[in-house]
Amino acid sequence: MKLSGAEVVDEITHPQGTRVLALDIPGLRVIVPRVFGDARGFFLETYNATRYRELGIREVFVQDNLSRSSRGVLRGLHFQNPQAQAKLVSVMEGEVFDVAVDIRRDSPSFGRWAGIVLDGDSRLQFLVPRGFAHGFCVLSESAVFSYKCDNLYQPQHEHVLRWDDPDIGVSWPVMNPTLSEKDAAGLCLRDFPSERLPKVGI
Repeated sequence: MKLSGAEVVDEITHPQGTRVLALDIPGLRVIVPRVFGDARGFFLETYNATRYRELGIREVFVQDNLSRSSRGVLRGLHFQNPQAQAKLVSVMEGEVFDVAVDIRRDSPSFGRWAGIVLDGDSRLQFLVPRGFAHGFCVLSESAVFSYKCDNLYQPQHEHVLRWDDPDIGVSWPVMNPTLSEKDAAGLCLRDFPSERLPKVGI
């Protein structure tokens, strides 16, 4: 597992093999699913509400999204407020560097970020709770990115945090990413009015 900006501080293993790793930025977790593989291929459960709840993941997901992006594309850093979203993210094919930034204005880890490499081989999942900005960049020729959300997408409440905000200092593994116009116009965290930022427990 390639993790940046944060450390694993706790681990829970389900009797059926799924593992959840808690990071030192409260709320961020990495899920290591149990994969059954042989010469024919592999099988895994990408989500099981009962099992995940037993592992402390209590979000109720209501929307699934899938995107394909080319090498060097960077999407983010996005968040909704109000109507915040938690996201359970993974990569079906290819490889990405996935990032979450704590933007909860009353959080002790406000402004901290964590990044993890997600790929179609490891099948790792990253749980990004409400109150975080999220984004990723593609490291492979292309990548199919999947994420579950616990609230519906509402564009009128979406905001963009600047991907290269110097105060946050995310160590992106790309120098000149391909950005959308919206993402290129993102604001630095210090430029968001306090009331536009979420709080812990939203």
